[in-house]
Amino acid sequence: MFSKLKEEDFEVLRGPLESGRQSPANLGFVLILSVFLQAMLFALEYFMAADSTIFPYKDEILNIHFWITIILIVLCLIYAIPAVYKRSGKIQYFLSIIVGQNMASIPFLIMALFLIGKPEEGMIATPESLLNFTYILLFIGLLIFVATCIRFYILLRNGHYRKGSKKGELRGKFEKTSYIPTATITGVGLVFIIQYIARNSAIDDINVMIVIVGGILVFFVMLFILPEQLVILYCKYRFKSFNFDKRGYLNSKD
Repeated sequence: MFSKLKEEDFEVLRGPLESGRQSPANLGFVLILSVFLQAMLFALEYFMAADSTIFPYKDEILNIHFWITIILIVLCLIYAIPAVYKRSGKIQYFLSIIVGQNMASIPFLIMALFLIGKPEEGMIATPESLLNFTYILLFIGLLIFVATCIRFYILLRNGHYRKGSKKGELRGKFEKTSYIPTATITGVGLVFIIQYIARNSAIDDINVMIVIVGGILVFFVMLFILPEQLVILYCKYRFKSFNFDKRGYLNSKD
């Protein structure tokens, strides 16, 4: 699908690389910080949300997420070493995408689901209904991801990520209207979430409600961001100008 597009069609995406925000050295620093953040978020997930929840397969979910987090922490320590990331910049960037999801998406989703399943007086939710709710939630997330991918491809195909194209008024108008499908899916998803909580749980703590709705919203937002990150990763494998040399300088198009 992207093979028909030229390097010029992706040029605006070099912005974070040109500014240095996503340079290997900066990503290495972020990976070091993520070691502590991933450990802290898993601890919150385990001690704050997992206690006494009726959510099905709780132990299996925690066990799988624990080992995924351990593996990512080890890889973060490895790819924060200059001698390693200077030779494997593409893998370091791919790792940063996964780690970002493991910090800002997965833990909050798991915590939200576990909190919904906390037994309260008057609660009518069952493990089966919680599982069905999760499947619907993941399906909504998939729709957001697919809609964002389609939107992103249309923008690329129409040249809206070429150098200098951001100044055009047409792009600005198209950007606003292209958000409508994704925003609609997200809005429907949030309404569904609030209705499920109101009908099936007995949660009356506003702080817990904020954690649940906010955690699921963050999950949706990260899925909205993911396509652009994956396209930049694609560009790193296809174009030399999206990579850094061993001295830490971004390669030019020439």
